[in-house]
Amino acid sequence: MKVILAQPRGFCAGVVRAIDIVERSLAQRSGPVYVRHEIVHNRHVVNDLKAKGARFVEDLAEVPNGALTIFSAHGVSHAVEADAHTRRLTVVDATCPLVSKVHKQGQRYLSLGRTVILIGHAGHPEIEGTLGRISGPVYLVENRDDVAKLDIPDDTPVAYITQTTLSVDDTRATIEAVKERFTDVIGPETRDICYATQNRQTAVRDLCRLVEVLLVVGASNSSNSNRLREIGAECGIPSYLVADGSEVDPAWLAGVNLVGVTAGASAPDVLVEDVIAAIGRVSPIEIEILDGVEEKITFRLPPELLEAS
Repeated sequence: MKVILAQPRGFCAGVVRAIDIVERSLAQRSGPVYVRHEIVHNRHVVNDLKAKGARFVEDLAEVPNGALTIFSAHGVSHAVEADAHTRRLTVVDATCPLVSKVHKQGQRYLSLGRTVILIGHAGHPEIEGTLGRISGPVYLVENRDDVAKLDIPDDTPVAYITQTTLSVDDTRATIEAVKERFTDVIGPETRDICYATQNRQTAVRDLCRLVEVLLVVGASNSSNSNRLREIGAECGIPSYLVADGSEVDPAWLAGVNLVGVTAGASAPDVLVEDVIAAIGRVSPIEIEILDGVEEKITFRLPPELLEAS
């Protein structure tokens, strides 16, 4: 059996930066380090950081006054930020720089007098943070039907922004619906949409031309990982989302000669290796890495961590 690995796959620069922030904060402090929400959507990563001493909370009320608190890569609202200031928490912000860029774009569009339309999934932590970073009304839409239902005059000057874990392909139809309905529309250029999401989706489409089964390594609550599995299914390939090798069902591989493996942007290499090992227990394997984009982007750490390093 041949296992073909997508390229790129796994960690993106924003996830690497967020995990590095937690690890450096733990190394530099003797006291507890609190993290609001999962730093990234992956149980293995969270459990590993817990073992190193990080304490994860969903609400700042769980954090003692004055304690060091890290905001997750998904970003937070102004209200959460203000609460942290009131509680005199020492905050290190691990928000992905691309998420922060969306916040700034939304606020800039609002300052230009435009009505802001946010394309994304209701309830996702990134969406909750973005809605709370723009000091004015923002209309959340998930698809073309939502655009049609918006209670906004068609001649209203509007601007759209998008959730970073959605790709150009994911948002294309919704953006087209916005442009078809409204007469005055602006939005970010496609290069401003998260490079990692688009690259991983493109790689999966390339992979699905070659394989009989697709395994996506990622967490069930990871938006980008779920989307990779959906793309495999859309390509007509039996596709499964697995957290690690223990979730690989040998029945999926019966009679299969070519297996594709990829990983969401918050899944570490160790889990990919675990899944490959599980496949190897079903049948002897050879491994091939598909040609694809080599990502060289890195994001700087917050100044306070650089100064202390």
